[in-house]
Amino acid sequence: MTTIDTHNHIIEVAIPLYLDRSFHYLVPAVMSAEAVPGKRALVPFGRRKLTGYILGRATESTVDNLKEILEVLDSEPLWTASEYEFFRWVASYYLHPLGEVLKTALPAGINVQSRKGSSGDDAALSGGKSVLREKFYLPGSGPEPVRSPGVKALEILEVIRESGDISATILRKRFGACTQQLKRLCELGLITAKEREIYRDPFKNLTVQRDEPRILHTHQKSALEAVSSCLDRQIFMPFLLYGVTGSGKTEIYLQAISHALEQGKSALVLVPEIALTPQLTGRFQARFGGGIAILHSGLSDGERYDEWRRIRRGLARIVIGARSAVFAPLEKIGIIIVDEEHEASFKQSDGLRYNARDLALVRGRMERAAVLLGSATPLVTSIHAAANGRLKLLELPERVENRPMPAVDLISMRGNKETIATQLATLLTETVETGQQAIVFLNRRGFATFLVCGDCGQPLTCPNCSVTLTYHRQRGQSVCHYCDYSVPAPGTCPACNAVELKELGAGTEKLEHNLRELLPRARIMRMDSDTTSGKGSHERLLSRMSNGTADILVGTQMIAKGHDFPGVTLVGVVNAEASLGMPDFRAAERTYQLLSQVIGRAGRGEKPGRVVVQACDTEHYAIRSAAEHDAAGFYKQELDFRREAGYPPFTFLAAMAVSGITEQIVSEQSEQTARLLSRIKKELKVRVELLGPAPAPIYRLRGRYRRQILLKATTRAELHRLILAWRKSADTPSTVRVTVDIDPLDLM
Repeated sequence: MTTIDTHNHIIEVAIPLYLDRSFHYLVPAVMSAEAVPGKRALVPFGRRKLTGYILGRATESTVDNLKEILEVLDSEPLWTASEYEFFRWVASYYLHPLGEVLKTALPAGINVQSRKGSSGDDAALSGGKSVLREKFYLPGSGPEPVRSPGVKALEILEVIRESGDISATILRKRFGACTQQLKRLCELGLITAKEREIYRDPFKNLTVQRDEPRILHTHQKSALEAVSSCLDRQIFMPFLLYGVTGSGKTEIYLQAISHALEQGKSALVLVPEIALTPQLTGRFQARFGGGIAILHSGLSDGERYDEWRRIRRGLARIVIGARSAVFAPLEKIGIIIVDEEHEASFKQSDGLRYNARDLALVRGRMERAAVLLGSATPLVTSIHAAANGRLKLLELPERVENRPMPAVDLISMRGNKETIATQLATLLTETVETGQQAIVFLNRRGFATFLVCGDCGQPLTCPNCSVTLTYHRQRGQSVCHYCDYSVPAPGTCPACNAVELKELGAGTEKLEHNLRELLPRARIMRMDSDTTSGKGSHERLLSRMSNGTADILVGTQMIAKGHDFPGVTLVGVVNAEASLGMPDFRAAERTYQLLSQVIGRAGRGEKPGRVVVQACDTEHYAIRSAAEHDAAGFYKQELDFRREAGYPPFTFLAAMAVSGITEQIVSEQSEQTARLLSRIKKELKVRVELLGPAPAPIYRLRGRYRRQILLKATTRAELHRLILAWRKSADTPSTVRVTVDIDPLDLM
C-alpha cells in the first residue's frame, strides 16, 4: 500500500511568547503556496491555538510528530526582507524573543488566539481588526429616463455627477434617508454602486491652512545643506541638530523632508509623546497636504490598524508617531527625524525594552538614510558622540529673527512655605491684565504630595508599592501613581484611626486651585495625566492656548516639550529641584533638560519672555546652568562626573531586575543570580562590573518585591556575552521573574 505524503514542507514559526527559540510545523500541501515568510499562521500550541509568524522553510527538524499549521491568516506578507533584518537585529541586541519583537512591530489587535480548553476545536477565537467597507456611487452610462425618477432623485444624481465618486455616508448626511432613490437610479443605469474598503481617518477633525516654506537664516541654511547633501548621495549619515529653543528646528525638518520626497523617498518622524503629535501634524498637513500617517497610543486599535495598512500599501509617504512608529512598514526611507531626542519616553519600560531613538539610527543605517536627532538639550551621550565624530553636529545657536532668550530670575524658596512666590504672583497678575499668556510648571500632579496623620505622624502609603499616596481633591481620592490603588480622601489614618490628616507638598491640582484664588478672572487650564486621559484631550487643551482662549496653562512635564505658543511671555517654575532627589545618575541631566525646555517656552513671539524659577537649592549646577543658558558649562561638569563615576557614555549598562510576591524568595534568588554572574564572569574573563543586588528605589511595586543588579562594561560585546552565558546556566523558579534591560534609562 502506497503512503501519500500530504505535507509539502516544514516551516519555522516564531511564537509571540517569552521563549528563546522558534518552532517547526508541517504545512499541508493545500497550503503550500500560501505559507511563505512574513505571513501569520494559526498554529496549535499546547492546548491553545495561537498566531505564529512564518520565518521561512526549515531544512530539517529534530522533532518527531510535528503538528500541522491550521490556517494561513494573511494574503500578503506583513514585512519586507529589510524589515525582517531590522527585527532580527532588535531581538539580538535587546536579548528578546523574535516572536515578541514581531508582535510589538505589528499593529495591536491583529493576532488571533484562543483560551486554554479541553478541545482545540471548541476554543473561542478572538482578535483580528475588521476592515471597514462602504458603498460608493459613480455616474452610470444609462440613457436619460423617459419618466422622471423624482425631484429628490434628480438632486442626488446631480451631486453624484458633479463629484464623480461619492460615499453613501456623505449622501445620507446631505439628503437624509435616500436608499429608495439610490436604488431607483441604479435600476435605471444612471448610477453604479461599488463597495470599497475605507480607512478610519484620525485627521477628520483637523482643518489647517496651507503653509509655504519659510526663509531660513544662516545657520538653518547650513544645516539644511548638510542634510540635503546626504540625501542626494543616498548614504547613511547621523546628524545632531543642536538648536536652542525657538531656533527653527521644525522648519529644517519640513524642508529636508520635502527634499527627500522630491527624490521619491519617504520620511519617518518620531516624537517623544502624543501630546506633541497634534501640533506637529498640523504643521505637516499645512505644508504637505495628504500622504501623512500617524501612529501612537492615542489612536483606537481600528485607527492604528488602518494607518498601518495605508503605510504598508504606500498610501502615506510621511509617518509621524511616538516610539512604536520606528517599526512602521515604510519603504524607501530617505530621512528619519527624532524630535526632542533627549526624551526618556523614547524608551519602552516593559516587554521589549527598546529605545526608539537608538533604533532610529540602526534603521537609518540599514536603509542608507539620513538620521536627524534634534534637541535644544541633547543627551550627554549625544554631545560626547558629536565631539568624537560619531554624530555630525549641526548647530542653531540663535532664535528665529534673532529673538532674545528669556530673562530668568532665580528665587530661593528656602524657609518660604508659599507655593507661589510673591514675585511670580505679581508677574502673573501683570501678564493676564495685559492680555498675554503664561505657563506655570510643576512636575507633580495631584493636589497634595501626600497626606500625613496629625496624631501619629504616619503618611498615607500604598499597600502595594513603597510610595506615599498622592491626594487628589477633585476626585476625592488618595491615589498611587504606580498601581492606581486609591482610597477615599481625606479618610482616616490606617495606623491609629485618627481623622485629622494634613496635606503636605503641592501638585498641579493644588497649584491650579491657588492660581484661581489669586486670579479669579483668569482663564486657567491644567494639563497633566489626570486631564488628558480622554481621546482628543491633548488637542483640545493645546488649541485653547493657540487660539488665545486660555490665559494660564498649568501642567507637568508634558507642557515643557516642543510646544510653540507665541503669546506666552511668562513662565513660572515651581519646585525646580524636584527631580534632583531621584536616586539615578541622570538626575542632574534630566533636571537641566526639563528646566531648559520649559524656560524655552517663553518669548517665542514678538514680545520678549521672562521666567521665574523657584527652588530651595538655587546653586545646583543643573539649575544655575539652565537659568543662565550655559549649556557648555553644564555638559562639561556632567561629563566630568560621568567619567569619574564610570557611567555612560564611558561605559555600557544592563540592569537585571528580580521580582516576586515573596520577599525572602526574591532576596535569595537575587543573591543566587549575582553569584552565578560572578562565576561566569571569571570563566569568560570579561571586564564587567557587577553592582548589587540591592533593593530597587521603589522596593515594592504593584505587590511585587524588587531587587536589581547593575552591570557595567566598557564594551557592549562583553556585556552581551555575560548575559547570554548566564541565560544558558540560570535556573529561575516560576515564582520569581528576572528581566534584563539593555541600556536602561529608569533605575527606579
